[in-house]
Amino acid sequence: MQLINGKEVAKATRDKVKGDITEFFKEKGRIPCLAVIIVGSDSASQTYVKNKILGCEEVGMKSLSYTESESATNEHIAAIITKLASDNTVDGILVQLPLPKHLDERYLLSLIPDSKDVDGFSPNNLGLLAMNTPRTISCTPFGVMELLASTGVDIAGKHAVIIGRSNTVGKPMAMLLLNADATVTVCHSKTVNLKQITSQADILIAAIGRPNFVTADMVKSGAIVIDVGINRVDGKLCGDVDFAAVSEKCSYITPVPGGVGPMTISMLLSNTLMAAKYE
Repeated sequence: MQLINGKEVAKATRDKVKGDITEFFKEKGRIPCLAVIIVGSDSASQTYVKNKILGCEEVGMKSLSYTESESATNEHIAAIITKLASDNTVDGILVQLPLPKHLDERYLLSLIPDSKDVDGFSPNNLGLLAMNTPRTISCTPFGVMELLASTGVDIAGKHAVIIGRSNTVGKPMAMLLLNADATVTVCHSKTVNLKQITSQADILIAAIGRPNFVTADMVKSGAIVIDVGINRVDGKLCGDVDFAAVSEKCSYITPVPGGVGPMTISMLLSNTLMAAKYE
């Protein structure tokens, strides 16, 4: 078994972004800018936003942070997004999810122009990805593809199984793998004989948010296992994969923490730089 070190791959990505930002400044006379909006006091969301801001600082990117109260209205958040959308110095807009339940997530996200949708969640950006002509790719699936590339294994022709069908990970992940010529199966809560399907996977990606859900008997010997899950059990972080047992059986595996997590923010920074270049 070989560990896929997300921290190392993420650092290489950030180093490249940092160098490209220097070149961008020389050419354009300005620095790319990411604006992040967080609503409420969810501790996990606050940690994510903090890490995104730190990531911007690390690569020399400008960042704007809007921290709004739990009781903020749709109109208030919409006004912030609309202002940022018309600001030519802002290249990327990110609304940290989840939002408080009283807010209309779909409506608010729809206010972000496709060109500034650095999360890659807009219908147009997802549609372009489905057509294999992507503009902005969802950060976590984009990061997973970089981790797979780091193994040197050719994805073409491999059977990739994804557990999870979310709009943020599962679906764009499936499209990316299809675009890379893998044969793709997407499993979910209604899948029958899940173990039979996962045990056929050359590449198994778990993205369901259930701690230690994937056990060794669900994994094919020699498979590549990517654990997207981040769960907290007894105060400790763990993934969706039973790492200790599965690592004895697979050829490559990502740890939690230190696997997919660092890649998500690195790809966000990369997406913001690309958005700045699109102007």
